[in-house]
Amino acid sequence: EKNISLASPAKIELTCKLDENSNLKNPQVTWKRGSETISHTSKTQNSWTIQLTISKSSEMGSYTCILKAEKEVSATFNLHVPKIDGREKPIIAYEGDIAVMVCKTEYNPWAWTWYMANGTELVPIDKILPMDKFKIKRPSISVNRLEILKLTREDCGVYWCEAAFELGGSKARFELRVLSIVAPLKPFIAIVAEVAIFVTTIVLYEVYSKRKAKGGEKEFDQIEQL
Repeated sequence: EKNISLASPAKIELTCKLDENSNLKNPQVTWKRGSETISHTSKTQNSWTIQLTISKSSEMGSYTCILKAEKEVSATFNLHVPKIDGREKPIIAYEGDIAVMVCKTEYNPWAWTWYMANGTELVPIDKILPMDKFKIKRPSISVNRLEILKLTREDCGVYWCEAAFELGGSKARFELRVLSIVAPLKPFIAIVAEVAIFVTTIVLYEVYSKRKAKGGEKEFDQIEQL
C-alpha cells in the first residue's frame, strides 16, 4: 500500500511490478478504483501501468491492482490531498494566558481557515468571532498560526485549521483546555490543609492534657486539706 499526496491537478502513472523471483506465473491483472474496473495502458513481462489525469477531487481515492493466478495478491495506491501537521495531545493553558496553535504542511495551500467547533457546527473564526480575542498570523505560505488572547474557561473546546488545495481541503484538530490559575496550587493547598489539621489536633490535645492535669492537681490539694 502506498500513499500519494496531490495538492494540484497532475498526470501520474501507477505501476504494479511483480518480483522476478515470484512464484506467481502469468497472472491475470485487473486495475480498479472502488468497484470500477480500469484498463491498464501499458504492460511489460512483470509490470502493469495505468496513466491518470487527476483534475478534480472526485478522481482522488484508492486505486488497486489485483493479480490472480494460483493465488491472489494486490497493491493499493491512495491518492489524497496533503496532510496537515497539527497536535494530537490537548493544549493545556491557564486563565489569562495566551494559547497558540500552529498548522504546517509541506505544500502551499491557496487559503487557510480556522474554525471553532460549536457542537457539530464549525464556526469560521475570521468571519464571526472578535479579532481582539483571536489573532491569525501566516509566517509563511505553508504555515498558519492562531493565537487566543486572555483565555477564559469559555474558550475550552475543539478548534480546526483547514488548508484549501486545488484538489480539496485538509484539516487538523486541536483541543484546548483552560484551567483556573489556582489549579496548580491545589495539591499544595491540600498539603497545607492536612498539616494545619494535624497541628491543630496536637495543640488541642496538649491544651486538653494540661487542663486535665490541672484538674487532677486541684482535687489532690482538696484531699490534702481534708
